[in-house]
Amino acid sequence: MPEFILVIGNKNWSSWSLRPWLVMKHAGIAFDEVHVQLRQPGTRQQNLQHSPSGKVPVLKHNGLTIWDSLAIAEYLAELFPQKQLWPADPAARARARSISAEMHAGFQALRTHLPMDILGRYPGKGLDGEGVAADIARVQEIWRDARARRGAGGPFLYGAFSIADAMYAPVVTRFMTYDVACDGGCKTYMDAIWNMPAMREWRVGCERTGYGL
Repeated sequence: MPEFILVIGNKNWSSWSLRPWLVMKHAGIAFDEVHVQLRQPGTRQQNLQHSPSGKVPVLKHNGLTIWDSLAIAEYLAELFPQKQLWPADPAARARARSISAEMHAGFQALRTHLPMDILGRYPGKGLDGEGVAADIARVQEIWRDARARRGAGGPFLYGAFSIADAMYAPVVTRFMTYDVACDGGCKTYMDAIWNMPAMREWRVGCERTGYGL
């Protein structure tokens, strides 16, 4: 049996599944995937076979079950400190955790009106939804602030790739799907995420069946 098993939903739609998957792939942590078909009558029952929350993603490791994207990422950061999944600088690490928690708990308008659909292209759709403009502005503010503080060392929010980037990666796909207007700095960041080898691999998974399995 593999040491790590990650249970995920459809790659085209499951933004929460993308987050820990991207962390593990980018960090080179080997794992097996188990897929649950979303948006089906039996989806919740399938999920409950893996997680008490009835939701994906779920990480299984040596008899332990960890659910919730951010909890999985934190667990991996503790198991693999050498992977530096959070910024090394304490202040940057605190900010990275803050913006990750903000994404985890907020941006409901963005989630509702601009759902993740990597294969789709719907320019302008949903952008007039209540609260969407404010969410978009806040995301871009976060990106600009983080990257302004990062100094040299990489194109991501805090230089090198971190859990914070995994938390915002699904937003990058949303901005591309719905053609959200972005300034040059934000576009540069989006390109860095979009062109990661792990993100390319995830997109191949989407394209393979149209449903990401």
